[in-house]
Amino acid sequence: MREPGEHRRQRILAVVDRRGQARVTDLASELDVSVVTVRRDVEELAVAGKLARGHGVVRSMLPSAPQPPVRAKEAAVALVIPERHAYLDEAVNGARAALAAGGMRAVLHIAPRVAGAERPIAERVVAEGARGLLIAPRWRTADDEVADYQWLSELPVPVVLMERRPRAGSVLHAADSACTDHWYGMHLAIDHLAGLGHRRIVLAARDDSPTARTLRSAFVEIAASRPEIEDWAVTLSAPDSRADPDVPDASPPVAELIRSVGATAAVMHSDVDALMLVQQLDEAGIRVPADCSVVAYDDVVAPMGVTPLTAVAPPKTEVGRAAAELLLARLAGPSRPRRVAVLPELKVRGSTMSV
Repeated sequence: MREPGEHRRQRILAVVDRRGQARVTDLASELDVSVVTVRRDVEELAVAGKLARGHGVVRSMLPSAPQPPVRAKEAAVALVIPERHAYLDEAVNGARAALAAGGMRAVLHIAPRVAGAERPIAERVVAEGARGLLIAPRWRTADDEVADYQWLSELPVPVVLMERRPRAGSVLHAADSACTDHWYGMHLAIDHLAGLGHRRIVLAARDDSPTARTLRSAFVEIAASRPEIEDWAVTLSAPDSRADPDVPDASPPVAELIRSVGATAAVMHSDVDALMLVQQLDEAGIRVPADCSVVAYDDVVAPMGVTPLTAVAPPKTEVGRAAAELLLARLAGPSRPRRVAVLPELKVRGSTMSV
C-alpha cells in the first residue's frame, strides 16, 4: 500500500530535524521513493516553514544544538571546501564515509567566496586540534593558487588536496592529493566525437577554477595533436565564468563560434552552462544533435535536458574516498607522498550522433 503523503512528510521532517540536514537523494533512498516525490514533499514543508532548502540539501529549522567539544580520542579531521561549490558535494560524502570507516570524525568547514578565505579557517582548525586536513581551495585564478602553496606546505598536520593538483616543481608537488584525471576526461570527449566523424569541434568552458583551466589546456593539446581534427576553437561558457571578472569578455557567443568555425560538435563545461548553451543554440537555429553534437562535462544534471546530454562523469565520490584514504594512511604512520588520479567515464546519451 502506498504510504500517505502526510505520513511520509512527517518522516522526512523527523530525519532532517534529527540530523540537522540531509541530502534529497539520501532521503529518497531511505524512504524508498523517487527523488521527484521527495522534492515535492520538501517543497510543501519549506512553504510551511518547517524546512529550509539548499542545493540538493534540506536543513532543519530547529535551533542548532550546541556541539560537544571534540575529545582527543574522537580523532577529528577537518574538511575545507568552497562555499556554493556543488561539484564537491559528492567528493565530501565519499571522504566522510571513508573517514568514518577509519574511525575518524570529519568536521566540515565552508570557505566564503573571497580570495584567501581558506587560510584562516585551516590555521584555526589546526590550532584547535584537528589531526589532519582535507582541503579543496577555490583557486579562482592561477595567482590565487600559487599564493596558497607556501602556507599549505607549512601546516603542522597531514594535508591532502582533494580534486586539486598543484603545479609540477612547486613546494606542494610532493603533497598528497587525489584528483580526477581531467586530461583523460577531455580525451574521452574528443575521441568520442572524432569517432563519430566530427572534424571541427569547439570548447565552451569556464575559466575560473583549476578544473576549468585543466580542461581548457587539455582540449587545446588534444585537439592540436589529432590529425583528423581540421579546426577547433575555445570560448567562455558563461558571462560569469572568467577568472578575473574585471577583464572585458572578448569571447564570441558559442553559436557564433560554431558558425564561424563550421563546427559540427561542441564540448561544454559545466553541466548547467551546457544546458543553457543548448537552449541558446536552439534559439539560434542550431539543433542538437542534428546540426551540432554536444558533450557536457560534469554529469550532474546533463541527463535532465530536453535532449539528454552525453557527458563526461568525473568520479567525485571515488576522489573523495581516495583523498580520505591518503589522509588515513598518513595519520597511521610515515608513508611516501602519493598523487592519485582517478579516471572519469563517458556517459553516451542522445546529444551526439555521427556526421
